[in-house]
Amino acid sequence: MSKLNKTNGSALGRALVTVVIVLLVIITLFPFFWVLRTSFTPNSLIFTESTRLIPSKLTFKNYARVLGMLSAEESLALGGTGQSVNFIINLRNTLIIAVLTTVFQVLFSSMAAYAFARLHFPGRDKIFALILAAMMVPGVVMMIPNYVMIRDLKLLNTYWGVVLPALLMTPYSVFFMRQFFMGINKEIEEAAYLDGAGQYKTFFMIILPLMQTALITLAVTIFINTWNDYMWPLIVGKKDELRTLTVALGVFRSQTPQGQPDWSGMMAGTMLAIVPALIIYAFLGKKIVNSIQFSGFR
Repeated sequence: MSKLNKTNGSALGRALVTVVIVLLVIITLFPFFWVLRTSFTPNSLIFTESTRLIPSKLTFKNYARVLGMLSAEESLALGGTGQSVNFIINLRNTLIIAVLTTVFQVLFSSMAAYAFARLHFPGRDKIFALILAAMMVPGVVMMIPNYVMIRDLKLLNTYWGVVLPALLMTPYSVFFMRQFFMGINKEIEEAAYLDGAGQYKTFFMIILPLMQTALITLAVTIFINTWNDYMWPLIVGKKDELRTLTVALGVFRSQTPQGQPDWSGMMAGTMLAIVPALIIYAFLGKKIVNSIQFSGFR
């Protein structure tokens, strides 16, 4: 009888946990669903059918408007603003900035993290403590000094001006990679030194391949953060040909001749902007989870 009660109790517990997880997933994904739903909803139905999960009419013309595939007259007739996002150019700009930042930051942060984890030099621990302290400084505090630096270097309205402040390394990236380097057995490096490998060959040919999961995780994190960044590209890259997707969507929202935002167009543009992030997580999400488990972060 007691075994039967335990079995029923464990089954009930699993059922409750499943119900809670399903509810949390629904709550988490519902905003995404609403963005997707709005992107296919005609502007004329945005408020008249605001309580319906699926609108009575679906359309792909919102995406056509955002991509500039419709004329201004057609866009206005559909309830839009008559404006479009130059998606191809904005995508190119965002991709260039995100890739440059990701490649250089992963490389230099890994080198710095390896130095803090393995090399012994005067003031190492104190310098690393300063790096940890820098993690507590809000990014907005550094915007004015960074802007003054970029202005003095005459890099405003250039790709390098947008990527330079985060190009070399960030405190979080150094800390993140150092945790992984600390977990590597030193005997591997000692064996490499005995075989005649120098410091650089050991790092690039032996240590970095062992850190593939950590490198991918850091790269994905940096890429997504850079892809979604809004304020810094808005301040530094004001030219139309340098706009990123987030800045272009902000401008698109402000182009409202009657004062009412073009919500359907905005959501269509947002969906186009987040597709690359979804693709990355779809292919690399498992590696990110594995790296978190390996690092011991909770």
